[in-house]
Amino acid sequence: MRKILMLLAILMLSVTSLSACAPAEPETSTVKVGIAIYKFDDTFMTNYRTEMEAYFATLSTDAMMYEVSITDGKNDQATQTEQIDSFIAQGYNLLIVNLVDLTAASTIIEKVKAAGIPTVFINRQPSTEDMALWDKITYVGAKAEDSGTYQGEIAVDLWKNDAALDKNADGVMQYIMLMGQEIHQDAALRTEYSIKKVVAEGIEVEVLFQERGNWDRVLGQEKTAAALAQFGDEIEMVFANNDDMALGAIEALKAAGKVIPVIGVDATAPALDAIAAGDLAGTVLNDSVGQAHTSVDKAVALLNGETLEKEYWVPYVKVTPENYKDFQ
Repeated sequence: MRKILMLLAILMLSVTSLSACAPAEPETSTVKVGIAIYKFDDTFMTNYRTEMEAYFATLSTDAMMYEVSITDGKNDQATQTEQIDSFIAQGYNLLIVNLVDLTAASTIIEKVKAAGIPTVFINRQPSTEDMALWDKITYVGAKAEDSGTYQGEIAVDLWKNDAALDKNADGVMQYIMLMGQEIHQDAALRTEYSIKKVVAEGIEVEVLFQERGNWDRVLGQEKTAAALAQFGDEIEMVFANNDDMALGAIEALKAAGKVIPVIGVDATAPALDAIAAGDLAGTVLNDSVGQAHTSVDKAVALLNGETLEKEYWVPYVKVTPENYKDFQ
């Protein structure tokens, strides 16, 4: 009996010794990432935030886990500021911010600077003065003037290849323009550069109707219906600062029994479907995947103490019936 007890004791000591020699399980570090979106019911920003979340998941390892929280600003800056305050109070390590209102940029930057939280701004670019307030912030976006220029190129190609578009044969492109929010720089730049390109190609233009649809499909439909009620068959081209408004315009045109070329921006899945159906004349790829990955990469770089440029650009791509399948 005594021998059996001694053998058991030796066995227990051996197991304990082996356990002590076994390598310890690596500890997992958690990085808390807060993503503030201006509003969730925006097709482009929905694609953008979904891709950011998915990309962070691919970067997570046993040693480093990215815990991502995304908030809906509901197109209200006061709401978004409260959400950012909450991220700060909870000790988040990184922020990615799609501002509701660019005039709030300096306030947000001062908050994240005081908290020492590296921050990437996306889609809505703070001013040069605001971006100079701290060295742990950067901006990721696309040059809106390029998207406007591509819209203009699409319109020029349509106009020059189809004489029937000039309904009154006066040599002047009569158009309507659906604009995004006044506080968003992309709205002004797309509006300006689309028409600037048309004029540069020697085509006279006349704006019949130019109002804000604020990136919204329903408003795009309502504004286009109002333009049709006022100008009817005088309208020869429809420009929209984004695809959601362009799709709304198409709905209004169909309801009125009209066929007029409509050109958008973003190359969202519904817009590509509309090109396939022959309803949308063209759009411009606003690369949500490329921008999402760049935003995440730059956020991680800031967290790692790297010194970054103040802005990073992801190129636009013109999308027409000839190449839309490349983007589906």
